[in-house]
Amino acid sequence: MNSDDTSVSGGCCENYLLLPVKKQDEDAILCRINIIRRSLYPFIYERCAGKPPMFGDYEAQRHWQELTYNLPVHEWYFNTTNNDLNYWGLDYPPLTAYHSLACAYIAKLFNPEWVELHASRGYESHSHKLFMRATVLFADALIYIPAVLLYCFYFCDGSPKQKVATAFCILMYPGLMLIDYGHFQYNGVSLGLALWGVLGLGLGWDLFGSVAFVLALNYKQMELYHALPFFCYLLGKCVKHGLNGQGFFHLVKISLTVLVTFALCWMPFLSDPKQPLQVLHRLFPVGRGLFEDKVANTWCSLNVLIKIKTLLSRETQLFLSFALTVLFVLPSSLKLLSKPTLWQFKLALVNSSLAFFLFSFQVHEKSILLAALPVCLVINEMPLIAVWFLLTSTFSMLPLLLKDGLLLPYVVTSLAFLFLSLYLLSALERSTDEELRLAPYRKLTQHFLPKLNLSRIVKWKFWLSLVAMAALSITSVWLEPPAKLPDLFPVLVSIFSFLHFLGFVIYFNLVQLMEPQRRKNQKKTN
Repeated sequence: MNSDDTSVSGGCCENYLLLPVKKQDEDAILCRINIIRRSLYPFIYERCAGKPPMFGDYEAQRHWQELTYNLPVHEWYFNTTNNDLNYWGLDYPPLTAYHSLACAYIAKLFNPEWVELHASRGYESHSHKLFMRATVLFADALIYIPAVLLYCFYFCDGSPKQKVATAFCILMYPGLMLIDYGHFQYNGVSLGLALWGVLGLGLGWDLFGSVAFVLALNYKQMELYHALPFFCYLLGKCVKHGLNGQGFFHLVKISLTVLVTFALCWMPFLSDPKQPLQVLHRLFPVGRGLFEDKVANTWCSLNVLIKIKTLLSRETQLFLSFALTVLFVLPSSLKLLSKPTLWQFKLALVNSSLAFFLFSFQVHEKSILLAALPVCLVINEMPLIAVWFLLTSTFSMLPLLLKDGLLLPYVVTSLAFLFLSLYLLSALERSTDEELRLAPYRKLTQHFLPKLNLSRIVKWKFWLSLVAMAALSITSVWLEPPAKLPDLFPVLVSIFSFLHFLGFVIYFNLVQLMEPQRRKNQKKTN
């Protein structure tokens, strides 16, 4: 985001690097103090709040409410006199637009100034921010929280007390809370709908599960990260029942359900062929480039050594990202296709979303939440690995969280999640080779190092990783980067997180591909 205002005392003091050298030296200490100050008061300081021309990230959500309420549907995704696409233009699927419209009607009842066309641009007040956070909480209470509770009570082993503990730990995941409530997002809606899809498939309600996932995909296009596992699970189930009989008719019913659900979601845009094409153009903005900001994926990390965005053409970047994504997604998807069980399905969701995050085109830091959801679904089976991943995923968004003034919430929620998950799930005690699914690694080391204690090594790596995250978090806030390397700490955070995610995708693929059978079939009936 660009701004003509370079005042260190303003909301975007990280832009002090744009000042002349002497001015940088004079204001460096003041700038760091200001960053820490607004990090400690997240409900007062927003990301560049009150600063034109874009006024902060939460303005995007407010602006979508403004334009969906005041403009006809056919103008929502087009650049017009009343809809400047360069100013937070709508770039999510129709369900997001409908949700913004519903929120706008409620906002209008409280204060018409919140959604007044043009005049509300850059509007900020404590009451409106409270309203925005209330809409997130209401959406979570309606969609995400019930899905988590039902999943834990139907598909998690153990006593009722253990199921409650699992649900509590999933709901305490700091990454989702910080982004949705501090960054003003509604990821809980799309993730909750996807989880309802998992519930439907797990309970044998394939049509319901298909509808839920299509709704998730029509809320946020990033749900494509989960699309291939859903497709392979349903197709594998139909093949298992025989495509010459019952399986074929079941496949036809699923296909019709998906098509009808898509048609209903897109109905207002189907009257004119230009409408759906423009929506798709907005949903997949290839022109934005291979990656944005300092995201912890392959391309951003590799770009430190090789300037991929400069050396390679846009077409080559697209081809490479597509090829590597397919290469890393296919093994787990094919295994799921041949063995459509719930356990394989959950692991395939983890592997698919991680592959998309690491290798696909146009990835944002927040996209790691799409991998975090399926990891939450296996937290009861492999608690230590899941907790490790979820903490790493939160840490990977540290530069974004600091810009949003969420230092204190980041520290508090991360420490609370670490303590509660280790205590309630007994993660450190449940860390034998069998529970950590280290059999593939044991096979590789048994001939050379037969007495190697792999589980102890994993626990040591876990603690060393947490110490490194804490150290990088502290240095990112308190230390000044060298003048020649102003992005040093965000780059270190992204590379450190990328190495973890690369290790996780290898680990989860080995677990899925080489583990012959789960100890217990989790599939239950209502």
